Amino acid sequence: MPPTTAVSSGVGVAHLPNQRHKIVSRCGANFTLMVCGESGVGKTTYVNTLFTTTIKQEKNLKRRHAKQIEKTVEIEITKAEIEEKNFKVKLTIIDTPGFGDYVNNHNSWMPIYEFLDDQHESYMAQEQQPTRKGAIDMRVHACLYFIRPTGHSLKPLDVEVMKHLGTRVNLIPVIAKADTLTPANLAQFKRNILDSISAHNIQVYSCPIDSEDEDITKANKSIMASMPFAIIGSTQDVTTAAGKVVKGRQYSWGVAEVENETHCDFKKLRNLLIRSHMNDLITTTEETHYENYRQNQMSTRKFGEPKVKKYENPKFKEDEDRLRLNFTKQVKDEENRFRQWEAQLVGERDRLNKDLEEQHSQIKALEGELEQIYQLNGRGNMRR
Repeated sequence: MPPTTAVSSGVGVAHLPNQRHKIVSRCGANFTLMVCGESGVGKTTYVNTLFTTTIKQEKNLKRRHAKQIEKTVEIEITKAEIEEKNFKVKLTIIDTPGFGDYVNNHNSWMPIYEFLDDQHESYMAQEQQPTRKGAIDMRVHACLYFIRPTGHSLKPLDVEVMKHLGTRVNLIPVIAKADTLTPANLAQFKRNILDSISAHNIQVYSCPIDSEDEDITKANKSIMASMPFAIIGSTQDVTTAAGKVVKGRQYSWGVAEVENETHCDFKKLRNLLIRSHMNDLITTTEETHYENYRQNQMSTRKFGEPKVKKYENPKFKEDEDRLRLNFTKQVKDEENRFRQWEAQLVGERDRLNKDLEEQHSQIKALEGELEQIYQLNGRGNMRR
């Protein structure tokens, strides 16, 4: 390796970070966040609280107890663009409505896995094209898995899903509605979740700890010490006992503040996602999860060979069966209509043939009568 030469007068190499800063500031960034968890744990409220604006519309609570026919997990994509100090971030929120909402949740996680793998597959296919400009990147950079605040530990469904998500995406476990637990119960719940994560070898995201700045290192340690993050979501302004207006929830005993670190870990999770480690989440997705998927696929598939679908969404299967039944019914209806039309045509043909035969018989009879008249007239002329 050649020795590093220090130029005293300077040639402008030190301006490269400024150039990169200008390029990034002009182009902005793309960030895709997935929220996964059962219905009613506050995923939509948290997203709107996190970005201080209405990214996702609240669900219609009147329809919560309506009869649900299709028992399947859907993938709901919401896109928005956020601008702060002339820097734009194209934000994509991935929601999974229907997950964990049924008595039998077998394979309810498969649409989530397939979606994550499909995004890697789509980006890999675009990289193999001659022209890669304008490639669409929907790879998920972080997945917030919302855990219902039961106070016990992870459910078997949580363990099964988190084991597979951890190998595909930056998984961040989150305890929803932390204001429903006492501080002692919340601390014990966190320890139980960490023990379960360790016992089942679940991979969760771990941000870089060490830094040249001691304050940053201390902040990183504080963030990781709070995992899994206990959060409170609220877009409502409430007034504390001291007369301060904050985001939070009003109770008879007081106010649960969203951005109060003694009440919940909302600020630490926001710092992890946006303020301090967004770039690391994007880089980890690119260099770890995408590369693992790419290497695995290239070792088992030929170049240009399509991906084998291992799972079919039950909703698509039901739609296909319903369309097939409708098509079969329409074909039978058309066949019956055609047979009726054919029978009508045959009946009309027979009637016309019968009328033609009758008219032909009448003509023959008239010809016979006419021949007799001619014969009688001929005999009369001969007698004269």
